[in-house]
Amino acid sequence: MGKRIIPQRRGKGSSTYRSPSHRHLEVSRYPRTQESVGKVIEIHHSPGHTAPLAEIEFDNGETAFMLANHGLWEGEEIELGPKAEAKAGNILPLKRIPVGTMIHNVELQPLDGGKLVRSAGTYAAVVSHGKDLSTIRLPSDKFKRIDSRCRATIGIVAGGGHKDKPFAKAGNKFHTYRSKAKRPKKVRGVAMNAVNHPHGGGDHQHVGVPSTVSANAPPGRKVGRLSSKRTKKKKKLEAKERKR
Repeated sequence: MGKRIIPQRRGKGSSTYRSPSHRHLEVSRYPRTQESVGKVIEIHHSPGHTAPLAEIEFDNGETAFMLANHGLWEGEEIELGPKAEAKAGNILPLKRIPVGTMIHNVELQPLDGGKLVRSAGTYAAVVSHGKDLSTIRLPSDKFKRIDSRCRATIGIVAGGGHKDKPFAKAGNKFHTYRSKAKRPKKVRGVAMNAVNHPHGGGDHQHVGVPSTVSANAPPGRKVGRLSSKRTKKKKKLEAKERKR
C-alpha cells in the first residue's frame, strides 16, 4: 500500500503541518465599527505574516491589529468609514474609492474583516463601479466583482522588499517557512522509494504510472498534475456530436 504522500498528509491539517499559533501575533482584521478615527500605536513584526501588523487604537476605545500599508508610521491617524478621505492608510467602502486607486486587504463580504490582497508588497486596483458591485483587478491580473459595501485599505501592503534579501543559509529558510507552515524544500516523487510515493522506486528515475489525476477524483487523490481541460472539452463535444 505504501505511505500517504506529503500533500495528502498536509491536507489533513494535523499539528505537524499546522502553523504554530505563537508565531502569529494577532488576527488581523477590520473592526466591526462602521465609522471611526484611529491612531497607530505601534508597528509589530509578526513571523506568521509576510507584512508587519499595525496596532491601531480607535476613538471608541477599541483596539485592532491590521496589515500595515507602505509608508505608515507610528502616531499617524487612520480614518475608517464612507466619509474618510481617499488617502493611503484610510479604510473606505469600495463604492467610495476612486477608479484607478491602489488598494489592499479587500473584503469578500461586508464586515468580514478583509480576505483578499494581504501579502507583502501586493495591491489591487479599482477598475469600475456598478449599481451594487465594484470591479477590481487582483495582483494575478484577474478581474473580480465584489459588493460595493465591502471595505478596503488604500495603498500597498508594507514589506514588499522582503524577498530581495537572500536567505544565505538553509537554517534561515527552514525557520522562515516553518512560521508560515510551508515546505522549505521539495523532494521529487521519482527520487523517493516506492513506499513513499507512487512515482518512487525502479531501476532509474521515471514515473512509471499515469501522472495525471482525474478532475472527478476525491480531495485525497486530487494532487499532482490535473487532467487537461482542453481534452475534457474536446471529449464533451465529441459526445454531443455522437448523440446527434
